[in-house]
This record gives sequence, structure tokens and C-alpha cells, in this order.
Amino acid sequence: MRVLVIDDEPLARSGVLVQLSKFDDVDVVGECSDGISATVEIRTHRPDVVVLDVQMPGMDGIDVLRSLPADERPLAILLTAHESFAVSAFELDAIDYLLKPLDDERFAEAITRARRRLGKSSPVVECALSLSIQEPQRFEVRVGRRTIFVPVEDVEYLQADGDYVALYVAGQRHLIRESLQRMQERLDGERFLRIHRSAIVRMDRVAEMQSLSNRDALRARLRLFGN
Repeated sequence: MRVLVIDDEPLARSGVLVQLSKFDDVDVVGECSDGISATVEIRTHRPDVVVLDVQMPGMDGIDVLRSLPADERPLAILLTAHESFAVSAFELDAIDYLLKPLDDERFAEAITRARRRLGKSSPVVECALSLSIQEPQRFEVRVGRRTIFVPVEDVEYLQADGDYVALYVAGQRHLIRESLQRMQERLDGERFLRIHRSAIVRMDRVAEMQSLSNRDALRARLRLFGN
């Protein structure tokens, strides 16, 4: 897997390179410190994946991706110092976003997602991570004295609520004691998208995306079941 690293901060680039050095199947084809040189390097080296900082002076990470035709656009793992999702990740089909400073396990999960999208595999790494990233088939929810089972495919979106996560299913709200970060790690990143620090949506239920003023988050209008 050919990877290009793009970040205007030298220490941040070094951190990404250290993370990438842990994977035997990753070939780093270069590194860039600005968006303009990144577009040149992408067209020159044709990387499979870019690890790309969202906020850079001049041409930022989103502008880099937008400047490329869809058939020349590599898979993107976005980096951000903020807790909200990069604005155009949905429309640009980014495979993951990571908060700085980088977490080892989350970075490994992002690389695993990239392998899946590229149709590649790394048996040792896949085996080591299989338990931590396996998507649940259903959620167990307590309703009074009863326990009901909510299939994952019925969940429209999830929202953080203190120490709980609220599942929204066909107009109903169910609370489970879990963190939204842990939910994001367990859910399939190709089906569920974190658009804000407090919200995850199921992508096939999204009818419209609206940028927020700070360009670092999205507001989603969902197609509700039955509509």
C-alpha cells in the first residue's frame, strides 16, 4: 500500500511516519508540508492513500482533495486537532479521521479500513485487531425490566448523552451505557460516519449535508424510516 503524508507541521509528519513504519505492507512514497506540493506529489506518485492534515495555511487538506478529479483522488485519512469531523469528508469519501495527537490503536484501525477498501489484507494485523473493530450485529437495550435487541441496520443515528449513547430507531430513542468513541471504533466506518464529536449517522440515511460556519463539522438531514 503506497502512502503519502501531508502535514505542515514537521513533528506531526514525523509522528505519522513513525506510525506507518510499524506496517510491513506500507510503502511511504513521500511527504509534503503544503497543499500545493501535495497535489503535485499525488499526481506524480499516485499513492493509494494520503494521510492528510485538514488545516494547513493556504491550500488546506479539503482543498487538496477537491482539486483532484475523482479518478485521481486517493483514499484519504484526515488529521485534525479538533473534535469535530472535517467538513467535506462525506462528499469526498474519506475513509477515516484521526484526532491529534495520534492514538496507536485508532491509527491501526484507519490503516485496516484502507486495506479493506483497496482489497488488500495483512493477516497478522487483521487478526490482532479483529476483536476490537468487529461490528456488533445488534444492541441490547434495557426497557424497564425487559431487554430488547435492536439490530444495527435499524439504527438511523447515534448521539452522545453524558455517560450514555442514545440510539435513534424509527422515532424511538434508546439509551445504552457506552461512549461514542467506543461506538465509532466498533461500527463499520463504511456505513457509519461521525460528523461531530457528539453524533454518528448511518450514511445511507443521509439526505442532505450542510456545512457549519467553522468548516470543521457537518449538519445532516436524515431520511427517516417510512419516508
